[in-house]
Amino acid sequence: MSALEPIRLELPDEAATIRLAEDVAAKLAIGDVIALRGDLGAGKTSFARALIRAVAGNSELEVPSPTFTIVQTYDTRLPIAHFDLYRLSSADELEEIGFDEAVSEGVVLVEWPERAEESLPANRLEVALEIHGAGRMATLSGDAGWLKRLRRTLAVRHFLDGAGWVGADRRHLQGDASSRTYERVHTPDGASAVLMDAPEQNPGWVVRDGKSYDEIAHRAADIRPFVAIGNALRDAGLSAPAILAGDLPAGLLLLEDLGSEGLLRAGEPIFERYALAVEVLAHIHATPRPDRLPLPDGATHVVPPFDLGAVSIEVELLLRWYAPLTKVELSPDAEAAFVQIWADLFAVFDRAEKSWLLRDFHSPNLLWLTEREGLARLGVLDYQDAMMGASAYDVASLGQDVRLTIAPEFETALKARYVASRLSLGAFDAVRFEEAYAISGAQRTTKILGGFARLALSAGKPQYLRHIPRVRGYLKRCLRHPVLSGLALWYERYLPLDD
Repeated sequence: MSALEPIRLELPDEAATIRLAEDVAAKLAIGDVIALRGDLGAGKTSFARALIRAVAGNSELEVPSPTFTIVQTYDTRLPIAHFDLYRLSSADELEEIGFDEAVSEGVVLVEWPERAEESLPANRLEVALEIHGAGRMATLSGDAGWLKRLRRTLAVRHFLDGAGWVGADRRHLQGDASSRTYERVHTPDGASAVLMDAPEQNPGWVVRDGKSYDEIAHRAADIRPFVAIGNALRDAGLSAPAILAGDLPAGLLLLEDLGSEGLLRAGEPIFERYALAVEVLAHIHATPRPDRLPLPDGATHVVPPFDLGAVSIEVELLLRWYAPLTKVELSPDAEAAFVQIWADLFAVFDRAEKSWLLRDFHSPNLLWLTEREGLARLGVLDYQDAMMGASAYDVASLGQDVRLTIAPEFETALKARYVASRLSLGAFDAVRFEEAYAISGAQRTTKILGGFARLALSAGKPQYLRHIPRVRGYLKRCLRHPVLSGLALWYERYLPLDD
């Protein structure tokens, strides 16, 4: 099949039309235009209504036809504008009805696109519906990007059907800064699960020593680490989501739905829940953990080390992206000094106690499971990039949540709770922990300053800039520890954090 060959699908009934609309909705992005073609009764309105309801996450949403109003708008996860151009007398009227603005701000559905054929974006998706026996035939065509998305979402539907979730509703779940996407799926009988869509990633451009950034930083390229680490966490008595079905080569997993109740109340951290989270970490760290974990296919996942290469390439994001964001031009000597400081700090960091380092152990990835007992009350997500490294790192990740302001006294109480938990479980060096915590926090916040600047400057995601002041504040807390005196002086001299 040619990469640009249209996709033809037989839709035996209206339910199949609704499922196709949901499949398309799952892969929509800002700027997408969908042209709907077909005779009266072919199903254009049914398709549009189902797509809008899927994006809204509301199967009962009122979706009137825009025949008389020309356009109906919906303030949903992705803003949607539904245009009916039948009464348009000229394509020139598109500007008057706000078509270009709607495209720039959200997703646009167009019925009767032939009324303004030459004025529609060339990279649109065409959905042609026609009566076919007792049902319909759908023909979907577009550029290579659209067809890649369509084939992926249809593969997801095939996976769900094969896993016994035939006809399941698909609804978007909040993703993260990676290329992974998540959906919550429901069956008519009320069953619920979470779909993880994580196709294998190209490692990217070579940046150093013949390796890409992801390879040096040991970031997971596929879902196999997620499977191995999740199984190990459950074996340790913790609540990582069970795998209900999986296709490892395709990068698809159907996971137990742990709900959506987190560690916050009205946007504020609940100490009881955060305290349980540090007790979970203490439980993990108090027992030696293996760096080789079995996979269901008989292979072994080797948990990579949080080595100097990973530490250094992450903090150097600050030099490449955050410094330019602040209009600071660093000299070669300043950059060389920064690199040497981190090499020296790593030598200290590497002597600290090591365990599984889950990497993103903070509020967006932690759930509160009221029906479970003990440590199992904490649901743990997003651990595919886990490494073997200083156990203090995840404690710092929790105590310095980059998307939520954690007060200094709250952070101090969390650290004290962790230390008490560790001491209750055996011998523990609290002084070395404090040292490793400071280095972990500084490394992580330095990396995030650079990473969020990159997302804003290069990936067109300026919303990450709102977290910068909070992250700088956490970094300044870390720099008060004597082990970071050299790094504190470097910031003071070359890149002040007070601005």
